[in-house]
Amino acid sequence: MADRDRPALADQRDVKTVYQPAEDSKLLADIAVDYAEADDWVLDMGTGSGYVAHRFLDETDARVVGSDVNPNACRQARENGVPVVRSDQLTAFRESVFDVVVFNPPYLPTDPEREWNDWMEKALSGGESGREVIEPFLDDLRRVLAPGGDAFLLVSSLTGIDDVRDYARASGLTTMVAAEQPQPYERLVVLHLRPSGVE
Repeated sequence: MADRDRPALADQRDVKTVYQPAEDSKLLADIAVDYAEADDWVLDMGTGSGYVAHRFLDETDARVVGSDVNPNACRQARENGVPVVRSDQLTAFRESVFDVVVFNPPYLPTDPEREWNDWMEKALSGGESGREVIEPFLDDLRRVLAPGGDAFLLVSSLTGIDDVRDYARASGLTTMVAAEQPQPYERLVVLHLRPSGVE
């Protein structure tokens, strides 16, 4: 199939292999960088170009690592000065290591019949529900957070914000809306997540 026949979802960014920073990335970084202290360990999961990780490197004294399943993203983030680990979800990381975890996941609901199996599509599509990448992340998040750690997850009204919050609570996490921003066809929300029972 020629590029001109690519589904619209895969054409939402000029770069066809790595997600580039947009309003969602900026919203996430603007909120999360204030939570990193000197010598904290920060994980930017799904780092893409490395924009959010680079904000932490520029604006804090935290130790920062990016991760992405996409080898092209890992390469680009590394070229942008971000230490990177190639990892699917949180599987590469040990327990209780990160003081701050940030994630701008693929969250657009996508009809399986219109999926285009390339790296750009994987960066945008959250499967039929929009939550197919988010839910495994929430299942494993408590494991990698250090005591007192904070996580920040970017979600969209298209993803079902209440559904995400319900799933997070069932995974032993508290949720609070840390920021939100209206867009023409959706509302972007940054959820602040912490393990339940932590003050």
